[in-house]
Amino acid sequence: MEQKTVLITGASRGIGAACARRFAGSGYRVALNYCRSEEAAQALAEELRLAGGTVELFQADMRDTGQVTHMVDNVLDKFCQLDILVCNAGIARQQLFTDISDQDWRDLFNVNVDGTFRCCRAVLPHFIHRKAGRIITLSSIWGITGGSCEVAYSATKAAIIGLTKALAKEVGPSGITVNCVAPGVIDTDMNGALTAEDLEALRLETPLERIGRPEDVAECVYFLASEGAGFLTGQVLSPNGGILI
Repeated sequence: MEQKTVLITGASRGIGAACARRFAGSGYRVALNYCRSEEAAQALAEELRLAGGTVELFQADMRDTGQVTHMVDNVLDKFCQLDILVCNAGIARQQLFTDISDQDWRDLFNVNVDGTFRCCRAVLPHFIHRKAGRIITLSSIWGITGGSCEVAYSATKAAIIGLTKALAKEVGPSGITVNCVAPGVIDTDMNGALTAEDLEALRLETPLERIGRPEDVAECVYFLASEGAGFLTGQVLSPNGGILI
């Protein structure tokens, strides 16, 4: 079986790192992207290599078109092909809507939405040429239902769902699938600002009565990249424990 290559953005920790472990553990060649967390990315790469994985690091800021394009070119130079793109890089901010500045709004869109756009645009010529490829975007349950005090974040994640659905229609004839994973409350640094009381309340709201793990999300991402998901495109898979049904 041909060894496939996956590029994961924002892969130094949390969901991105869990995805890297899942793909590397299944024999994929993994291109790990990070922006600033070089030490964490290097530690993860070393961990995966010691376990027998084929891993390379690629630094790029999702806010910079030139860096994103250069990253994809470097991945192709290193591995000669790219099969899967996981658009995981993102930022969050909790604040009242009336406190959101123009810069706050633009920062969230620039990383979450524009970064996803830049990555998809950079890989698509290669995917279209090969008539194959999988793109998996990362949204959130707040992109489906909206979150109080997270209006800007919710708007970016809703935009990613719209991007996913429309792009799936456009590139489907080229043999490319585009799907989205919209996690619920997951135990990552992004939710580190939540108090223990808040997390417990969210746990009790969740029918499965637990907070999600990064590995729960990674399994969904891995499935959408697998042969078993070959007839799925334009879909939103939401690992959320039942908190949103």
